[in-house]
Amino acid sequence: MPCADQRNWEPSGGNNGYILVTANGGMNQQRVAICNAVVLARLLNATLVVPKFMYSSVWRDVSQFSDIYQEEHFINYLTPDIRMVKELPNKLQSLDLEAIGSVVTDVDIPKESKPSFYLKNIIPILLRNGVVHLLGFGNRLAFDPIPFQLQRLRCRCNFHALQFAPKIQETGALLLRRLRKHEGHSGPLDHYLVGPYADSIMKEKRGQSAKASRYLAIHLRFEIDMVAHSLCEFGGGEEERQELEKYREIHLPALAHLKKTTKLPSPAEIRSEGLCPLTPEEAVLMLAALGFNRKTHVFVAGAQIYGGTRRLGALNSLYPYLVTKENLLSATELEPFKNFSSQLAALDFIGCTAANAFAMTDSGSQLSSLVSGYRIYYGGGKMPTIRPNKRRLAAIFVKNSTIEWKVFEQRVRKAVRQTKHIQSRSKGRSVYRYPRCKECMCPTD
Repeated sequence: MPCADQRNWEPSGGNNGYILVTANGGMNQQRVAICNAVVLARLLNATLVVPKFMYSSVWRDVSQFSDIYQEEHFINYLTPDIRMVKELPNKLQSLDLEAIGSVVTDVDIPKESKPSFYLKNIIPILLRNGVVHLLGFGNRLAFDPIPFQLQRLRCRCNFHALQFAPKIQETGALLLRRLRKHEGHSGPLDHYLVGPYADSIMKEKRGQSAKASRYLAIHLRFEIDMVAHSLCEFGGGEEERQELEKYREIHLPALAHLKKTTKLPSPAEIRSEGLCPLTPEEAVLMLAALGFNRKTHVFVAGAQIYGGTRRLGALNSLYPYLVTKENLLSATELEPFKNFSSQLAALDFIGCTAANAFAMTDSGSQLSSLVSGYRIYYGGGKMPTIRPNKRRLAAIFVKNSTIEWKVFEQRVRKAVRQTKHIQSRSKGRSVYRYPRCKECMCPTD
């Protein structure tokens, strides 16, 4: 059962200076960065300024913290843990932080650095200048080794302190009502996801006897950034290769340079290792083999699928009850979120997390990781997540160009069955994805 809300320490004074954080990536990467920053503030006995979000040419979203999360709740909930302020004091705002050596970029911090790195390299800057700016901060704090209470603080931040802003919660509740078809039915995670708006799901048409529709959510991580980054090929021939190469040149220049100057594994080799994202067509075959029939209500999360409606054709033809947030919410209801990809991602997060079953198509997806972790933490063991082993699936798809459906079905089911159903967090793994550990969850006995 969840127990990351339990504390066993005194509040931090934040006496060593101020930490500014500008988090990179989309909504899900930013969420991880926020909680890592909270832990750093406690580790370094520093005062955290409410994190800012970096504008990205990929996401093109100017949203800041209070556009996505409840800022006052975040500050108040974590007050027993760290000192937090909304802005730097005036005397520090006038400093040229780069000139005094207080700007530290993600290039300066190795990925998943241990606490000792920050104690050795960041504390001196704080004590000398009174402030440090972690620019482009993200996945820069290791999961192990880390003290018990700091690991618990990570979970407390992710599962308790970060609550979506009211406008997201309200629209999220509307999305859940329409996904379930019949008002008056709520799910076990609704309260954690949409707060007081969960009551609105129950208030409407309370007397109806109609059953709520159960639905499967699937996150198709098949946007062009993921497709380009994978270096895989997806059946589009020379036209596809040129399009993805052009995208890499503009948005992923380091990868484009590496591809030109280094001998990398071939697309076929990458696929055989299970490192390519599942295509919509492959996702359909997997779901059908697992027994999800044409009557299944399917919610598809994700931004613009690479290949557009042509690529989604396979899903639509097999699952006529397939919907997206764009189908279920009117243009007027979506208008406040238009051009804000992080806020739209929050709606997808709500739709996926509350689903009766959730299917991942890419284990590297941050949204899928956070959704599955949330379902573990609050789901009481009753919120299943399908985590396919893509290497095994790749072997089935690639090595069997012609195969009888029953044989294919058996192999896919075996591949999924052999994936661990209940996973405790192993050393070095993310507590956001695998919160079933002593720091975050406690035995029910």
